Amino acid sequence: MKLRDESYSRSLFVVSALLIGACGGDDVSSSADSLDSLTSTAGTTSGESADESAGESMGDGDGDGDGDPGDGDGDPGDGDGDPGDGDGDGDGDGDGDGDGLCADGEIICEDGIAKTCDGMGGFSEEVPCADECSADLGGCVLCLPGTGYCDGDMAFSCDPDGMGHTMDECDSLQGIICDPGDGECGGNCDPDTLGSSYIGCDYYPTITPNPLLENFNSFSFAVAVANTTNVDANVTVTRGQNQISQTMVAANSVQIITLPWVDQLRTGGNNSGVSKIVTDGAYRLRSTEPVTVYQYNPLQYTANNQFSYTNDASLLLPYNTWRDEVRVVGWNHFSSAPNWSAFYAVVAANDDTEITLGPSATGQWVKAGAGVQANGTGNVTLDSSDVLIVFTANANQNGASYSDPSGTLVSATKPVQVIGGHSCVYIPENTGFCDHIEASVPPLEAVGKEYYVTVPLINPPNSTKARMIRVIATAPNTTVTYTPAVNGAPTMLANAGDVLTIAANSQDFRISSDEKILVSEYMQGQAAGGNKGDPAMTLAVPVEQYRTNYLIHAPTNYTNSLANIVAPDGAEITVDGVAVNNWTAIGATGYSVARVVLSNQGDGNHELDGNSEFGVQVYGYGQYTSYWYPGGQDLNIVPQ
Repeated sequence: MKLRDESYSRSLFVVSALLIGACGGDDVSSSADSLDSLTSTAGTTSGESADESAGESMGDGDGDGDGDPGDGDGDPGDGDGDPGDGDGDGDGDGDGDGDGLCADGEIICEDGIAKTCDGMGGFSEEVPCADECSADLGGCVLCLPGTGYCDGDMAFSCDPDGMGHTMDECDSLQGIICDPGDGECGGNCDPDTLGSSYIGCDYYPTITPNPLLENFNSFSFAVAVANTTNVDANVTVTRGQNQISQTMVAANSVQIITLPWVDQLRTGGNNSGVSKIVTDGAYRLRSTEPVTVYQYNPLQYTANNQFSYTNDASLLLPYNTWRDEVRVVGWNHFSSAPNWSAFYAVVAANDDTEITLGPSATGQWVKAGAGVQANGTGNVTLDSSDVLIVFTANANQNGASYSDPSGTLVSATKPVQVIGGHSCVYIPENTGFCDHIEASVPPLEAVGKEYYVTVPLINPPNSTKARMIRVIATAPNTTVTYTPAVNGAPTMLANAGDVLTIAANSQDFRISSDEKILVSEYMQGQAAGGNKGDPAMTLAVPVEQYRTNYLIHAPTNYTNSLANIVAPDGAEITVDGVAVNNWTAIGATGYSVARVVLSNQGDGNHELDGNSEFGVQVYGYGQYTSYWYPGGQDLNIVPQ
């Protein structure tokens, strides 16, 4: 939090300076002596010390023009504008006019006094400064830009105009400390150091509705924290003012942290669910070193000799990458079970965050509540860690529900996190079985125009399973192109927020567009084949946000965990130091995909490196369940 501090006082004392000249004697010698005396006095008054004058007479190159070599008398490089050579006019005052006097109205600082030159060798005004003096800023100021001070965890840095300080809290839970030299917060977790990617130090894990998780106390909501550095990280989780967990995550390792269920969030989305605000509903996770964080709802797919039957996971984005505009990505209301709602959750990190909801064409049927209207519009104010959860209402047409929050625009006065998903859904609607799905959505400024989508491997080494795909427009009149061609796939999106759906498809292909788009993928239910898995969703990563290094986590308690890697043809990629070789070309795009089985041995942490930027999707299967999420991405601004 930055605040401008202008509560300071200064006393200004104005002292008038009079230049009194006396002329005496009629002879030439006397006149010359008087002129020499006046010249000497003027030079000293304008800030030139005796030592400096002595230096000039020895030819120090300051431009005094006394004829010595290097004194700005016209010799090449001697005071004619080169650094340290004076101004070349021969008078040594640096103003270039040759008269030896500072210009009328010019401010100079001497011994904490702001002096205004009168142009005749003296000063028209002298003002003692109570704090600091800056000639560049016109005299007395409170502080000098580039300086500052610390008061505990509070940093105070001087404003550019020198008339106040900007206050910033250095968060010790993120290993950020104050530098007393410039009054700035700094450290490995400082946003300027982190850059914009999925690697960060400040996250908000958020439970989303999973009401059909039976015997939920046997299963855990959890986060996997992967330390990306060579230094141990101290990780603290809070909820509101209460500390929930404090854990040390060793260098280059992963730690699973289980967190209590928040029933107000977990149980929503069924019979009596209404849109609502859950105060302090989100956890806050902070680390002293950069980490990656994945949340699992729930973590296990088996516990106490029973299946969970409903799992998914999300790659969380650190707070420093949040922005104020996000479009919802999700799925439609489940009309076969009309009380099972799609949802989206909005999380605030700052008090007094004002949220405005602009529903898409299909997002106009929701369960009203907490400032959200039944038509999907709403204006809501959230404080730090509050969660707004919006549920769809059923809207049948010809036996199918077209109530779908996807494409809805969430605008805010301060950065927010948005997670979209479904409490429990069949995908497609006539294919079993029901599963909770969720995914965190990147801000609009970070979405792109070129994506690769690749079919998941269901039974290694070669058996894949078709999935469904969606494209959401961020601008009107968006044209979508597929390479290789996809039969029957729509190619036009008329309005921002419009959604197109590609039916179950087993191709690998590129999706490109003339405007920025969001792309999501959805696993089908187990009944669609493969004898494992159920619905799960992921956000495709635009090529513009690919990286050369990833640290990912894949739970080791699933039947299979895998990674789909997309890279330029000929790229050299390794997983845990082992070269990837099983590449399949994606048509004639110049990119290829490799499907890699991730070992269930060890802690589930895997490092991927490449000599070119590449993308990765991580997914896994169990009986009647699955998870899917992007392995990571940058979050830089992509032009519209």
